[in-house]
Amino acid sequence: MSTTATDLNGPTALGTFSFRPLDPLADAEVLHGWVTHPKAAFWMMQDAKLEDVEREYMAIASSEHHDAFLGLHDGEPAFLMERYDPRHIELVGLYEPEPGDVGMHFLVAPTDTPVHGFTRAVITAVMGELFADPATRRVVVEPDVTNKAVHALNEVVGFVPEREIQKPEKQALLSFCTREQFEAATGAAR
Repeated sequence: MSTTATDLNGPTALGTFSFRPLDPLADAEVLHGWVTHPKAAFWMMQDAKLEDVEREYMAIASSEHHDAFLGLHDGEPAFLMERYDPRHIELVGLYEPEPGDVGMHFLVAPTDTPVHGFTRAVITAVMGELFADPATRRVVVEPDVTNKAVHALNEVVGFVPEREIQKPEKQALLSFCTREQFEAATGAAR
């Protein structure tokens, strides 16, 4: 599936974003470079070996409640998107899920030549992809409370923080974004 990222002024000049299911073995090397990069500290895989990345994404591929997708920018790997069912993983017992809730993680590939607005375009494309499924009513995220950059990005696409929660691996900011909040924040109507 292909999505063109949009902002408040319409299609961006940043190109086309598309998604394909992640291949845990074929994509492990590229992912390893991303998740162990210093800029991916909040991904919590800094010391992972290639085999650890393969194992992690093979477990996701075999889960009925978790999916991983390689995000492509103009056909080239540029980001990672994970979609999960918060009723079964990540947030079990930490909040009361509603019908249509979908959990999300995303990671943009590190680069030495950042493009202004690229990460915003990526999260907009990710949210558009999640809301392309009519069953998705609300996207749930739980970033580290200290990850101020992602909090700002989340706000741009319509997320509203609810409260801090303690997860086993981090203190997280539980935040939600409905389809209507996303459309209002980005002007993206489907």
